[in-house]
Amino acid sequence: MFDETGFPATRQEAEARPGTALGRVQRIYVAARAVLGLALVAAFGLNNVLGGRALVSGDLIAWIGVAYAVQAVLLWLLPSFSAWLLGGEGHDGGAGASMRMRWLATVGVDLLAFGSIHALGGGGGVNFAALLVLPVLMSGVTGSRLIALATAAAAALLLLGVAWQTGTASADSASAMVQTGLGGLGLFLIALLAGELAQRLEREEAAALGSRELARQQTRLNRLVIEEMVDGVLVVDGRLRVRAANPAARALLVDQGLGPVAPFLLDQRPDWTALAQAVERAHAERSWPVAGEDLRLRFAEGHTRTLRVRVRFLRRQVSAAAGAPTEEELPSMVLLLEDLRTAQERLRQEKLAAMGRVSAGIAHEIRNPLAAIAQANALLLEDTEDPAQRRLAGIVAANVDRLKRLVDDVMEVAPGAPPLPQAIDASAVVAASAAEWAQAAGLALGAGSRLRVELVDGLGAWFDPEHLRRVLVNLLDNAARHAGPEPGSILLRLLSRDDGSVVMGVLSDGSPIAPDIERHLFEPFFSTRSRGTGLGLYICRELCERYGAGIDYRPRPSAERLRNEFVVTMRRAPLGGNAPLFPSES
Repeated sequence: MFDETGFPATRQEAEARPGTALGRVQRIYVAARAVLGLALVAAFGLNNVLGGRALVSGDLIAWIGVAYAVQAVLLWLLPSFSAWLLGGEGHDGGAGASMRMRWLATVGVDLLAFGSIHALGGGGGVNFAALLVLPVLMSGVTGSRLIALATAAAAALLLLGVAWQTGTASADSASAMVQTGLGGLGLFLIALLAGELAQRLEREEAAALGSRELARQQTRLNRLVIEEMVDGVLVVDGRLRVRAANPAARALLVDQGLGPVAPFLLDQRPDWTALAQAVERAHAERSWPVAGEDLRLRFAEGHTRTLRVRVRFLRRQVSAAAGAPTEEELPSMVLLLEDLRTAQERLRQEKLAAMGRVSAGIAHEIRNPLAAIAQANALLLEDTEDPAQRRLAGIVAANVDRLKRLVDDVMEVAPGAPPLPQAIDASAVVAASAAEWAQAAGLALGAGSRLRVELVDGLGAWFDPEHLRRVLVNLLDNAARHAGPEPGSILLRLLSRDDGSVVMGVLSDGSPIAPDIERHLFEPFFSTRSRGTGLGLYICRELCERYGAGIDYRPRPSAERLRNEFVVTMRRAPLGGNAPLFPSES
């Protein structure tokens, strides 16, 4: 049984665990008993061989020593028997039975054997009382305080009984009883002190194990965080040996794929010469710019990569112990690597986010003056018949409408409360929106129309109907702007996938989008037209992300007529009155 920390709940359980200090003391005790038993047998045998004075009447004391030695050696040499006898695996009866069995097998046997030897040999001129210190000491170490005191009491009573028995025939019996009493008191003190030391050892070990487990958890956490970091991390020593490298750093050190797994040397490849030289300089000077320094790695075939390198120095701790690593072998610095293009892209995104917040505030302030301008211009149109003034008023009205659309676009993507997705009939919304767009664009739906529609009925999706209409209108406007006048030059289709997705695609036969333009398609304020706002596709992406959908541009094969395709992938939703208001995360 263990407590909530995972450590043994009692001293007996701690003693039974092989990795604990009390467990090691118990094993040493078992080995010491075996050595002591063999020593007793050897001493008795040597005494008989040398013809010394008989220790007892007959050979009873020798047989007790032999029996004790056999029991102690068997307990030492047979691990399975020892584990069972001492309450380890395979022993039934609980902690109490395990404790009793352990006490009887070791301390109890010692008390019986040493007490018998002392009692039988008391009149032979050899004092065996010192042997009783061992069971009393180990009872205090491995048992509870009650058991330790009971063991000390048994040993003290045994000593007093032997002293009384031998003292009746001696004139100095009172002195012998006083000495024996003092020895018994010493046994009690030994039991108490051993118990206190064992408890302190137990607490210290539990604290050490807890600290070690916390350190292990912290190490695993640090390793997990470093492995998941976007920035590259290298731990380097004074000999340019990389002690640790996360996947991001390994990817930055090579042109393609992942670099070698640590440990490796920075000067082993010519591609890393600039980085190795910078590390040597930083190690020698123990200084580096706080904002970092840009280094260029040159790979084979003329490829290059510019890294922004930041350095964090580790505190020097050099040990003078024999065999300890030298200062050059210890990790001395941590390198944080970042692709300069990634850093510039992040900075650009931060600027765009700030500009978006400012633009939303400006757009909100423009709305009221713009409405006043539109109203005043409408009044001027009513009061004038001059063709020149009406033409100028028409220009004002057209630009006011353009500014209104720009304000609406900016406010559409302004931060606000996240909308709740709805289970909508995507087929019906797409069909109605396509029909409205065709009517507004002056296109008649049919076989000879520029717009061809292919829909699957009854497809539900998680979206907002007005926002889905907004996305579709933006994509159709973009397609009509670049598609040819031939029938079927624009294709709108809606279908389902087996993975539970609904896919809406808008295809056109315009010229394929160049790669240098493609990567900026969904960025705000990017437009290839002089009068465009550059917010159409950006708004489409923002609206799709709000509802867990995705939008992407996919160039079609050159053999197909419709080369450009914008794909919107939505999560499929059940249709019907019992559909939930928003989708489950599962």
